Amino acid sequence: MAHCLVTGGAGFIGSHLTERLLAQGHEVSVLDDLSTGREENLNAVRDHPHLTVKTGSITDPVLLAEAVRGVEVIYHLAAAVGVRLVADDPVRTIETNIYPTEVLLRLAVQGKQKFFLASTSEVFGKNPKERWTEEDDLQLGATSHPRWAYGCSKAIDEFLALAYHRKYGLEVVVGRFFNVVGPRQVGHYGMVIPRFVDQALLGGPIVVYDDGQQVRCFGHVREVVDAVSRLMETPAAVGRVFNIGSDQPVTIRDLALKIAARVNPQVELKFLPYAEAYGNDFEDVRRRVPDLSRLQATLGLKPCMPLEDILDDIIRHKRAGLSGPQG
Repeated sequence: MAHCLVTGGAGFIGSHLTERLLAQGHEVSVLDDLSTGREENLNAVRDHPHLTVKTGSITDPVLLAEAVRGVEVIYHLAAAVGVRLVADDPVRTIETNIYPTEVLLRLAVQGKQKFFLASTSEVFGKNPKERWTEEDDLQLGATSHPRWAYGCSKAIDEFLALAYHRKYGLEVVVGRFFNVVGPRQVGHYGMVIPRFVDQALLGGPIVVYDDGQQVRCFGHVREVVDAVSRLMETPAAVGRVFNIGSDQPVTIRDLALKIAARVNPQVELKFLPYAEAYGNDFEDVRRRVPDLSRLQATLGLKPCMPLEDILDDIIRHKRAGLSGPQG
């Protein structure tokens, strides 16, 4: 069993990954500044004898050096995330996503740790293909549109990680997440499913941006962290980039209707222009669907939970949270 560091381990995906690693018998150190993560996300394992939680920022190089000491595997999930956060503060996005990754990679070379880099489908930008493969071109928008700062910063992270692999032999795996969803995710930063569910539970309306014809795929967090864990145990994954998520598309309007049907069929949909939600300089991606062939070929599996089951799980969790503390 290994000693693992999970940056952003109190976040939505990070807390689920932390639970999985502990269940596998690993020792886990979590580093999180709790800016978007929450202490209660780790309630289920808070007293686990193999868990250590450190509160602090990945932008602190001294803290990072301390955090990686004695660690064998680094899962780097901490980042500035969410469309709203990126649109509101692109400077923070760039500073949080690039410099700490470089520091961690350098430390990992010195300590000979294996390294998982959490990246994002945002790196593809506005690529018009029906399904995106890991080798497709990145087509980011103009620098005058702040939303592309996130995808650009994570693309730089990928370039750095792969460069450290080529130059120093660092064992790196890059995972591009596609709309990971599930219990504990919040809608404060633009995440669409928890926002829709919260709005439906409060009686509506469910606010759909633009015309609702944007196409997305939603993968359950448990299947995603399973894929991440398996990739880090697979030698053939080293030095490669993997799309991780569901490949079953749905329009945002249909997603809203599915949620309304499950929570309250009387809830209305309201359509809001992007300019009112994020400002006049906001651009969106009309279609975001991954090709999971590489993941399937490498692991022999891919996330496959039906959207209906995912929504039922999230709604059940949200309703439980209304009647008591969320886990």
